[in-house]
Amino acid sequence: MVAGEVSGDVLAAPAIRTIRQREPKWRIAGIAGDQMIEAGCEPWHHIRELSVRGYAEVLRELPRLLWLRRSLSRRVLQSGCRVLVGVDSPDFNLGLEEAVRAAGVPTVQYVSPSIWAWRGERIERIRRAATHVLLVFPFEQRLYARSGIPATYVGHPLAQAIALRPDPHAARERLGIAAGDTVIAVLPGSRRAEIEFGGPVFFAAADRLAGDLSPVRFVVPVADPALRPRIETLIGRHPRLAPITSLIEGRSHDCLEASDAVLVTSGTATLEAALFKRPMVIVYRMPRLSAWMMRKIGGYVPWIGLPNILAGESVVPELWQDEATGTAVAAALIRQLEDQAGQARLAERFEAIHQSLRRDTPSLVAEVVLGLAGANR
Repeated sequence: MVAGEVSGDVLAAPAIRTIRQREPKWRIAGIAGDQMIEAGCEPWHHIRELSVRGYAEVLRELPRLLWLRRSLSRRVLQSGCRVLVGVDSPDFNLGLEEAVRAAGVPTVQYVSPSIWAWRGERIERIRRAATHVLLVFPFEQRLYARSGIPATYVGHPLAQAIALRPDPHAARERLGIAAGDTVIAVLPGSRRAEIEFGGPVFFAAADRLAGDLSPVRFVVPVADPALRPRIETLIGRHPRLAPITSLIEGRSHDCLEASDAVLVTSGTATLEAALFKRPMVIVYRMPRLSAWMMRKIGGYVPWIGLPNILAGESVVPELWQDEATGTAVAAALIRQLEDQAGQARLAERFEAIHQSLRRDTPSLVAEVVLGLAGANR
């Protein structure tokens, strides 16, 4: 199993537990994060080695990533692997899957690339690379049925892991937060590049909110302890933030459940915020070269955040690149906090999305993976 980022780690861990329950003697190994390792995956490499984002960052790291992929391909084949599961991270995993599948090993791509959003031509590479694709969004089924690529809708494991009715009071007790405070969860990203380019905006916005909301507390789940010093430096630029900001190792779900609203970067965390039925502002900043390349390539949907993509319309604000300033982000969040009727409508939309994503995901994933592995005895 090969995951390339924290969100992939979260997706893979429940499936690993289920596979190990059904086949306790089988060995699971690959590129793993902390949750995968805890679930029983032997780490050949840690996901930190793949955590790059944006065109400029990938170009800089490309020689190392290509070497890692070739090395991993050789190790997979030498190990007598029964099945390779690539978890998201398609730019890395599809090439790995293609090489391994050509040598006779079945391959699974867990999470389809966003071909419905942009670069639809990737469907042909998926056809070559993946024996089977595991889909996490229901609308993807139609695309794969039309393409003739074997695929199974497994739901999204986060929809099963997160309760339909969040309990903010219990979450605040777990975090030691006063019941009367307005709580803002700040999720600036799980990669160093995200913190570098987006972090200053997130904490400038928090500083503005600290002046407009009282009493207020900010909770910042730290996905990777190595990022903590940089986050502390960014908070330190705003003297009034430090006394009212808590950095919490992991526990992003507690932070989201305890919150009244969320500042979040684009990615899986936007879906998590939606599943907790929280109003949010989605913020995305990247190097100018990466932004220029994204504009040149273009996309098929006008949104970057999963809540808007799944809703099929803009239900929460997205601020991208130069429009994402501390002032603009804070103002967008204040507007949502002041609109009680809008918050109720938003919660209804998010509950409908939540219901559509609920399946017994770990079992469905395990059935496909073990079926292919068993056929490859």
